[in-house]
Amino acid sequence: METFNQIWARRVLTGGAVVLIISDGLDTGDIELLTKESSRLHRSCHKLIWLNPNLGFEAYEPITKGVQSILPNVDNFLPIHNLDSLIELGSVLGKLDKRQSFRAMA
Repeated sequence: METFNQIWARRVLTGGAVVLIISDGLDTGDIELLTKESSRLHRSCHKLIWLNPNLGFEAYEPITKGVQSILPNVDNFLPIHNLDSLIELGSVLGKLDKRQSFRAMA
Protein backbone atom coordinates (compact mmCIF):
# COMPACT_ATOMS: atom_id res chain seq x y z
CA MET A 1 0.00 0.00 0.00
CA GLU A 2 2.87 2.35 0.77
CA THR A 3 4.39 1.80 -2.68
CA PHE A 4 1.03 2.38 -4.36
CA ASN A 5 0.49 5.59 -2.40
CA GLN A 6 3.99 6.90 -3.16
CA ILE A 7 4.19 6.01 -6.84
CA TRP A 8 0.68 5.64 -8.23
CA ALA A 9 -1.96 7.36 -6.11
CA ARG A 10 -1.42 10.85 -7.51
CA ARG A 11 -1.15 9.48 -11.04
CA VAL A 12 -4.25 7.30 -11.15
CA LEU A 13 -6.57 8.40 -8.36
CA THR A 14 -8.79 11.42 -8.44
CA GLY A 15 -11.12 12.62 -5.73
CA GLY A 16 -13.84 10.58 -7.38
CA ALA A 17 -12.01 7.26 -7.53
CA VAL A 18 -13.43 4.12 -5.94
CA VAL A 19 -10.64 1.85 -4.66
CA LEU A 20 -11.13 -1.87 -4.06
CA ILE A 21 -8.76 -3.72 -1.74
CA ILE A 22 -8.96 -7.50 -1.97
CA SER A 23 -7.21 -9.00 1.05
CA ASP A 24 -7.72 -11.43 3.90
CA GLY A 25 -6.27 -8.84 6.28
CA LEU A 26 -3.79 -11.24 7.82
CA ASP A 27 -0.92 -8.82 7.33
CA THR A 28 2.13 -9.35 9.48
CA GLY A 29 4.10 -6.21 8.67
CA ASP A 30 4.36 -2.86 10.39
CA ILE A 31 0.86 -2.12 11.73
CA GLU A 32 1.56 1.59 12.27
CA LEU A 33 2.64 1.90 8.64
CA LEU A 34 -0.47 0.01 7.52
CA THR A 35 -2.66 2.38 9.54
CA LYS A 36 -0.90 5.44 8.12
CA GLU A 37 -1.01 4.25 4.51
CA SER A 38 -4.64 3.09 4.64
CA SER A 39 -5.57 6.51 6.01
CA ARG A 40 -3.61 8.19 3.22
CA LEU A 41 -5.30 6.00 0.60
CA HIS A 42 -8.73 6.76 2.05
CA ARG A 43 -8.07 10.49 1.78
CA SER A 44 -7.00 10.07 -1.86
CA CYS A 45 -10.23 8.49 -3.07
CA HIS A 46 -13.98 8.92 -2.88
CA LYS A 47 -14.69 5.43 -1.51
CA LEU A 48 -12.43 2.72 -0.15
CA ILE A 49 -14.03 -0.72 -0.31
CA TRP A 50 -12.34 -3.71 1.29
CA LEU A 51 -13.28 -7.12 -0.08
CA ASN A 52 -12.30 -9.85 2.37
CA PRO A 53 -12.77 -13.56 1.51
CA ASN A 54 -12.81 -14.45 5.21
CA LEU A 55 -16.13 -12.65 5.66
CA GLY A 56 -17.68 -15.64 3.90
CA PHE A 57 -17.00 -17.78 6.96
CA GLU A 58 -19.75 -17.52 9.56
CA ALA A 59 -17.32 -17.80 12.47
CA TYR A 60 -14.95 -15.11 11.16
CA GLU A 61 -14.31 -12.16 13.44
CA PRO A 62 -12.16 -9.24 12.26
CA ILE A 63 -9.89 -9.21 15.30
CA THR A 64 -6.34 -9.30 13.92
CA LYS A 65 -4.23 -6.17 14.31
CA GLY A 66 -3.98 -5.75 10.54
CA VAL A 67 -7.76 -5.79 10.12
CA GLN A 68 -8.32 -3.49 13.08
CA SER A 69 -5.78 -0.99 11.76
CA ILE A 70 -7.47 -0.63 8.37
CA LEU A 71 -11.17 -0.78 9.29
CA PRO A 72 -11.46 2.87 10.44
CA ASN A 73 -10.38 3.96 6.95
CA VAL A 74 -12.76 1.71 5.02
CA ASP A 75 -16.15 2.84 3.72
CA ASN A 76 -17.43 -0.69 3.05
CA PHE A 77 -16.18 -4.01 4.43
CA LEU A 78 -17.64 -6.74 2.22
CA PRO A 79 -17.24 -10.47 1.62
CA ILE A 80 -15.79 -11.73 -1.64
CA HIS A 81 -16.06 -15.51 -1.61
CA ASN A 82 -18.83 -16.53 -4.06
CA LEU A 83 -21.14 -15.25 -6.79
CA ASP A 84 -23.61 -13.80 -4.29
CA SER A 85 -20.84 -11.67 -2.80
CA LEU A 86 -20.02 -10.36 -6.28
CA ILE A 87 -23.68 -9.45 -6.73
CA GLU A 88 -23.57 -7.62 -3.38
CA LEU A 89 -20.49 -5.70 -4.54
CA GLY A 90 -22.31 -4.77 -7.74
CA SER A 91 -25.23 -3.50 -5.69
CA VAL A 92 -22.96 -1.37 -3.49
CA LEU A 93 -21.18 0.07 -6.53
CA GLY A 94 -24.51 0.70 -8.26
CA LYS A 95 -25.73 2.78 -5.32
CA LEU A 96 -22.76 5.15 -5.35
CA ASP A 97 -23.56 8.71 -6.29
CA LYS A 98 -21.99 8.73 -9.73
CA ARG A 99 -21.83 12.52 -9.83
CA GLN A 100 -19.75 12.42 -6.67
CA SER A 101 -17.73 9.30 -7.50
CA PHE A 102 -16.78 10.39 -10.97
CA ARG A 103 -16.75 14.18 -10.54
CA ALA A 104 -13.18 14.44 -11.79
CA MET A 105 -14.22 13.04 -15.15
CA ALA A 106 -16.81 15.77 -15.75
